[in-house]
Parts: sequence; C-alpha cells; structure tokens
Amino acid sequence: MYFHIRCVDKPDSGGLRAATRDEHLAYLKGSGVKVAFAGPTTDEADEAVTGSILVIQADDRAAAEAWAAGDPYAKAGLFSSTTVTPVRNTIPGD
Repeated sequence: MYFHIRCVDKPDSGGLRAATRDEHLAYLKGSGVKVAFAGPTTDEADEAVTGSILVIQADDRAAAEAWAAGDPYAKAGLFSSTTVTPVRNTIPGD
C-alpha cells in the first residue's frame, strides 16, 4: 500500500529543519522503505518551507506511522502535526 504523509512545521522552525536536514535525507534514502515522492511544502511566494509531503510504500498504516515517527525531523520536534493517509498509485501505477 501507498501512504501520503503530510507534516506541518512548527512556526519559526527553519533553524531546526536546517540542522536536521542531512539526517532526515539519510533516513529517507537508507530506511529500507520505498519513498515514491518526498519534498517540502512552501508558502505562496516559495520563500519559506512550511512542512513536508511524502508518499511511501508500507505494509499497513501502523508501519507507515512508525516510519513517519522515526524520521529525524519528527524526532527533533519539527512538526506541529503529521497525518498519514492511504492513497492509490493510479498514474503511473506499479
């Protein structure tokens, strides 16, 4: 199954995000979970990062939630909220 993970940064947390970015990217690349898409969300002017969106493949919601909780950004307390939602991979498909 695929899961959409939406994370919203806490206000004024750019320094924490920057300090944890390398560890976060290493986790995405080396966790053993298929990451279909990952990237930051931004404000309308594309000047400030406001959170993260990820689409991952996991066995079930519990596995996706555990993976999201293991993200160094989450462990550092960067996010004010995180939601995990199942999604279908229609285009381009599996």
